[in-house]
Parts: sequence; C-alpha cells; structure tokens
Amino acid sequence: MINSQKKLSIAFYWHMHQPVYQLSPDSDYLMAWVRLHAVKDYLDIVTKAEKFKKLKLNINLVPVLLDAFIDYGENGAHDLHSRLTVTPVEELNDDDKEFILNNFFDANYKTMIYPYPEYNRLFQKRQSVVEVNVNDFTNQEYSDLMALFNLVWFDPVYIKEYPQLKKLLKKGKKYTHKDRIDIIEMQRDIIRKIIPTYKRLVKKGKIEITTSPYYHPILPILLDINTANTEESSKLPEDLRMEPDAKLQTSMAIERINELIGVKPKGIWPSEQCVSAKTLDMFKELGVEWTISDEGILADSINCEFIRDFKGYIEDPYHLVKSYEYKNGLKMVFRNAMISNLISFEYPNFDSVMAAKDLYERIKVMQSKLLSSPDDNHLLTIAMDGENCWENYPQDGNIFLDTLYKLINEDESLETVLISDYLEKEKYHKPLSKIQAGSWINRNFKLWINEPTKDQAWKYLKNVRDDLCKYIKKNPYNPNIEAARKELFVCEGSDWFWWYGEPNDSGRDSIFDYLFREHLKNIYIYLGLPTPEYLEQPITPLSTKPSRYPKGEIQPEIDGKEHEDSWLNAGCIYIPDGPVMKESKLFDRICFGYDKDNLYLRFYVNHYLLENARNLDRVYQMYIYTRNSTKKHSLSPVRLINKTEDILPVTKQKFHNEIQLSILQGDLKFVRIIKSIPNNLWVIEDSKSLSYVFGKAIDLKIPFDILDVGHGENMEFVFVNAAIGLNDVFIPNEMLLSVSRD
Repeated sequence: MINSQKKLSIAFYWHMHQPVYQLSPDSDYLMAWVRLHAVKDYLDIVTKAEKFKKLKLNINLVPVLLDAFIDYGENGAHDLHSRLTVTPVEELNDDDKEFILNNFFDANYKTMIYPYPEYNRLFQKRQSVVEVNVNDFTNQEYSDLMALFNLVWFDPVYIKEYPQLKKLLKKGKKYTHKDRIDIIEMQRDIIRKIIPTYKRLVKKGKIEITTSPYYHPILPILLDINTANTEESSKLPEDLRMEPDAKLQTSMAIERINELIGVKPKGIWPSEQCVSAKTLDMFKELGVEWTISDEGILADSINCEFIRDFKGYIEDPYHLVKSYEYKNGLKMVFRNAMISNLISFEYPNFDSVMAAKDLYERIKVMQSKLLSSPDDNHLLTIAMDGENCWENYPQDGNIFLDTLYKLINEDESLETVLISDYLEKEKYHKPLSKIQAGSWINRNFKLWINEPTKDQAWKYLKNVRDDLCKYIKKNPYNPNIEAARKELFVCEGSDWFWWYGEPNDSGRDSIFDYLFREHLKNIYIYLGLPTPEYLEQPITPLSTKPSRYPKGEIQPEIDGKEHEDSWLNAGCIYIPDGPVMKESKLFDRICFGYDKDNLYLRFYVNHYLLENARNLDRVYQMYIYTRNSTKKHSLSPVRLINKTEDILPVTKQKFHNEIQLSILQGDLKFVRIIKSIPNNLWVIEDSKSLSYVFGKAIDLKIPFDILDVGHGENMEFVFVNAAIGLNDVFIPNEMLLSVSRD
C-alpha cells in the first residue's frame, strides 16, 4: 500500500439525464428508457450513500427527467413497451407482435439475456432468421418475452425489497397477464420513491444535487453559434439569436430543482460539459456558484497538457486536482477523463473486484504524486454519466461500486466530498483567466454541429423559432404561448443533434427525427398556425441497406400474390416507417433477383395505403434507375427534385435507364421505361416488353436486353420513393445495388 501524508478529496459526480420521448404532454412515451433506467440506476445509485458511513455523492439531475418520474409514478404514464406489457396477449395484433419481437430484446446480452434460460432461448429463436414471422411465436412466448424484458432491467438490490420480484425471476417462464401487470406496478413503486429519497439524502448531507439547463441544450451554441461553428464552408445560420432561451432554460432548471428537492442548487453541470466564456458569464449572472468541465478544456485553457504513461497514469496530476476561480468569480472543477473512461468502457470487461482495486490503486498512485505539492488540499473529480454503463457490469455494477466505496471509506487518507462543501472550505482556488470553448468530446462541438444533417436540424429550429418570435410580437397575450415556448425548448435539447447525422447511431434515429419534427409542429398547432410543409420531410435519411442479397437465380411467378416460395433466393430490403404514421411510405419491402435473361422485382405495398387508397388523392411513385457498370452508355442525372437542401452522394450518380411506377387511388396507372440520351436528357421508350402485375404486391419482370445489359455484364441500380417528381428517399441511400447477368 502506498502511504501519503496529504489527504485527497474525491468527488463522485453522477449525471442523470434522458430526453423528451413524448409527442405531447398527454401521449405515451415512444421509448422506455426513463422507466427502465429508473428501476436500474436512478434510485440505488444514491442509496449507496447510506450503506457507507463516510460516503458522500454528487448527483446532477436534468429537470425534464424528474418531470418524467412524476409522470410515470403519479400520473400513470405509459410508454409503448409498458402499455403492450399490460395488454392481454389475446388482444395483440400483428403490428404489436412485430414491435415486441423487434424491441423487447433491447438489453445487454451477456449480463441481462444470457443468464435467463428462457429469455436466451427466445433471443436465439428470434435471431435464427433474418425475416421473422409473428406467427412463429406462441401467445405464451410473447407473454414471457414481455415479462422477462421488464424483469431483467430491475437492479438486483430490489430482490430483497420486493419478494414478488424474486418469485417472478425464479419462475423463468409461463408468465401470466397478472404477472406482467405486477411487474409494471413494482416499477412504478420504485419510481415514486426516487424524488423523496433524493430530498431525504440531501437533508442528511449525504448527497448534493446540481442541475443542467431544463431540456439539456448545448449552451455555447445557443449563446453564440460562432463559438461552436468552426467550418468556413458551413451553411449554418449566422446567428441563432437564442441567448434568452439559454438563460431561461438555466433559470427554470434552478427553480424546478428548488421546488422538487427543496434546495436551490449551487452548481450547474453544463450539458455535455460544454462551456464558453459567455456560458460562464451567464452562470455568474444567474447566481450560480460553480460549474464543471472536462480535463481537455482545462488543458487548452491553461496551456498545459496532461501527459500519461503507457498504463494511463498521469505524470503530474497537480493542475487537474485543483479547483479554479474564473475571472468573473465563478468556481470551476475539471473531471479526470481517464478514470471516467475506464469506468464506462474498460472495467465492465474485467472482474468487478479486480477492477475496483485497480481504480483504487490508481487513486493512491495519484495521491503519492502530490507529496511535493505546495498545497494541502486537492480534489479528484470523477464525473460521468450515471446510468448507461452499469448494465455492462455483473450485478448492474453493484460489486464494482461496493468494493470501490469500501476501499475508499476505510482509507483515512481519502475522503469523499460534496463539491460545494469542498469549494467553500478551500481558501485558495487557482486563477483561471480564460476558458477554451468546447465539450468533453474532442474539446469541440462536432458531435452537435458542423455536419450536414445536424446543420439541417439547426436550420429547422431557427426557422421555427423566428416564426414563434414574430407571432409573440403580434399576439403577446395568447395563453398558448408558454406551451409553444416549451416545445421550442424541448427541440433545443442536445440529444436530437447528437443522434442526427454522423457518427452516432441510436438504432432508433428515425424515431428521434420524428419526435424532433413533431415538437416543432406542435408550436404551430398551439398558436393556431398552419404547419410548414418542410417539417413533414424527415431530416434523417432512412436506413435501407439490403437485409440480404440474392442467393442465386430465381424464376418467380409474376402474379402479385403474397406467396414467398419463388422469392426465397431473392435479395430483400426492408423499408422502415415513421414510429407512428405509415401513410407516407409506399412499400414495406422490396425483393430483387434475376435469372440469365431477366431482372425480377417485387414491391410489397404498404397495407395502410391499400386499405385507405380510395380516400388518398396523392400520386405515389417509384423510380428505378439502372446502368451498365461494365460498358459506358449515355448517362443522365436523376431527374427528381430534392425536398431538402441535403444532397446525398447517391443523388449525384448518373444512369442509363429510368423505370417509373405510378399508383393513384389504389390502382397501378402505368409502368414505363425512359432512356438516357446525350446532353443529360431522357426520352420515353417502348415499354411493351415489361411484364408486371399489381395484386397484394407489385411484380415486375424486366428483360436485361432492354436495360442494355449483356451476358457477362454487371448492372447497378437504385430505387427512389417519390411523389410528383419530388424525391422522398433513395433506397438504399448510401450505395448502389448490383447484379451480374450470366
């Protein structure tokens, strides 16, 4: 053991946040993460402070998360998952069952699925086929899947508190409707305890509560977009003019925490630890006493890089374990990024006890390097997301945290502190004359801005905000203005821009996109104004890569009937729809295949469109663009007009053939082929050699000869879902498909 004469203070600082998952205040939540993390993280992570006598913890709560706790616990709110869970299996339709099969395995396989034999069996059964049929699962299996999905999200600590939970986990399968209702009710009971527990532990001096701006916006971008915009060629608005929003979101958060917890927070965790000079000035103006950011921001601000050896030990930790005072008097602490990354990404892969001992030893090594420090007091800040990493640990991280806290609790030379207490007692804070604008990731704002899809979302947001401001000037007494402003604040949250574009992928990006645009549309609905047409268009291109490629030649029946046998070896693309409305999608999936003479296509028409076709006046169109990639023919550009300013690389490609399908009021009006000619022009060709039938599906048989593809040559092609010449979506949107004629 390494001895040290200087006590090291440690601030464990856990950040708790979820975005808005509702379309409106009265609607179901489209995602279940608030509820699931509530029974896994939000309560037990703070009750550990009572388990260890000297342990103190700092907790950051984003107010919108607390609002969701109240909604679930007191108002009986549901998300899509919980509402299905309490529904009798006999009442589930095929869409419900498809949703269950696609969404009720959202759990860590190693720690949450594999340990439960029936859940693992259902998982393997679901994964054994690319294209699952809802009838492949029995009603009992659907019941078990819903029950087990909800059960595995409970933190193990609740097994002792809820005897019924232990019985249900032991049961393993054959869950009843009542079992599923009981599971959801236990979850609600846990959620109802969260806020009262926070209040009690604050009064006992065991935890300190801080907050972030109400809906988690990136403050430097709202305060001054030029601080965050580093791209000279950017098409972002020159000025968002959102400074008042930044200030109001922050002051609203402070007031809400004071209202719910009973103590006005002294510290602010800026969303994503994003700071700038204007951000710190705004905090000081609002009476905030301190804030936090990442070690990378400190390094750039004081021109001192923190050098680490090959084991990750920092050579000189002195500047990173000091508190700072910005020139306006605001205090600052900076987190140790290496330790946070170890907890988040590395330690889950190792034995939990060994991992905790490794971290403890790292702390002691750091402490030993402070022996020569001129100061007596030092603060190690371990600040990170408090909810997402624990499911990767055995026992939801309990073994790791209990071991670590015990080691620190029993070490007289270490202490855990509330940050406000430490800052108040510490007489000397190192002066900080400047602050480098940036975030915890790469010391910049690239995860939320300066990317085509993200920037398009900022344009949408600015346009809608400008409309709202104009309306308020003319109609300042409309009682719905506050509701409309709330919707705007929701859309300023960081999560939308985090998931838009590259590089992040939530697996549910289309839902985030849908939610973002619906909240923008809600503003116009509250004000009684028509909704701009551009808000109907998705910002995120739908992911439409093939789920499988052709396995060999096919010779299917061209009859439009929904038999599958003759299409088994075909390639297939599933086309996702919006999370709620499906009427804008023409097809559910597309199959494609070939033999030595023909290209075969099958379009499975959206059932909603078929059922309601007579009442829909919209013209639905599908375009297929093809070209011979072996020989160079005359090529012309795609003739469709983009609905947005985003230009996908595939839209810039040129092609030799254009095949058009047009559907109006449930009838296939025509299928025709158009050829490219020189000077980027197109001309209609004789389409008599095309064979097609429209029944439950649209089947096409297209001779390779009319596509100018000879034997031994390769053809590339892409589908475009469109209406009256306006591009909706390219399928696929990132690549061209290809087949070779034997």
